[in-house]
Amino acid sequence: MFIYAGIDEAGYGPMLGPLCVASSVFILDELPPDGAAPDLWSNLDRVISPRLKDARSRITITDSKKLKGARSGRAHPLRHLERGVLACLGAMQADGSSLDALGEDDLLDRLGVVVPDRPWYENPGPLPVACDVGQLRIDASRLGRAMTKAGIRCGAIRCEALGAADFNRRVDQIRNKSGVNMHLVFQQVENIWSCFPGDHPRVVVDRQGGRAAYREDLQVAWPEASITVVAESAEFSRYELTMPGRGELAIMFTSRAEERHLPVALASMTAKYVRELMMARMNRYFLQRQPGLRETAGYVEDARRYLSDIEPVLEEARIDRSELVRCC
Repeated sequence: MFIYAGIDEAGYGPMLGPLCVASSVFILDELPPDGAAPDLWSNLDRVISPRLKDARSRITITDSKKLKGARSGRAHPLRHLERGVLACLGAMQADGSSLDALGEDDLLDRLGVVVPDRPWYENPGPLPVACDVGQLRIDASRLGRAMTKAGIRCGAIRCEALGAADFNRRVDQIRNKSGVNMHLVFQQVENIWSCFPGDHPRVVVDRQGGRAAYREDLQVAWPEASITVVAESAEFSRYELTMPGRGELAIMFTSRAEERHLPVALASMTAKYVRELMMARMNRYFLQRQPGLRETAGYVEDARRYLSDIEPVLEEARIDRSELVRCC
């Protein structure tokens, strides 16, 4: 058995909305012959493609930055994100029936998302947002059959959404936001390792801020682990961790991970999709209180415009800005 996992984030730069870090885990019945990471796009190429141009006949799984469409476009901007995430989630059951009557809160619960306890995140919207549920069920069934034939299972898809208040609190404790992001990444690694002890999970993470050395961070996160530096190069950094009661875990930080490893691409899509659902809740909350308000994606320049526009609401509802706006 080969445990192959990927981790990625969405929302690292914005001023508004949560920072989301997600993981996906695939289980292969057999170890790859050379021990290298398998190419799941090739293994599942009848159903999945890394290219958006193939989306008519196949499900696109790729870097989320390539998938979110423009709001002015003909198709819903979340169409491809939603299709990929929900099809993979549905494929975890043979007939895709888990997508029937799936509510937004149900989805987030399945992904392990604890919704930030703030009023602007309380109002869930309907699902699916952009796709037909019948087509999603067909996609999920096709993908499930292809994975079964290839000896592959989707073992888990998880996400954490860190709201502004908790983000600001952790930045105060850790002293920088990159450390907050790394902490969330390591939480996902911990979940994977604890779920598959003794199975030597292989975890791929997108390189954090261009850094090449991570041994010290890993030792702080797992002080009881024995850590071997396998490689630290311009292209990737790889480590082997061994801990009593857990066995071994291999973790690699690499650039362009979403383009090279399907589990990282799916994690990227999941994190982005969850963040978009959270931003939709925020926009609905303030639009209900200030009709005509133009929505925001939360990025710095537009977030400043948005905060200026909703200033009357913030004052009337006595909303503390540190509960809504990130410090950095």
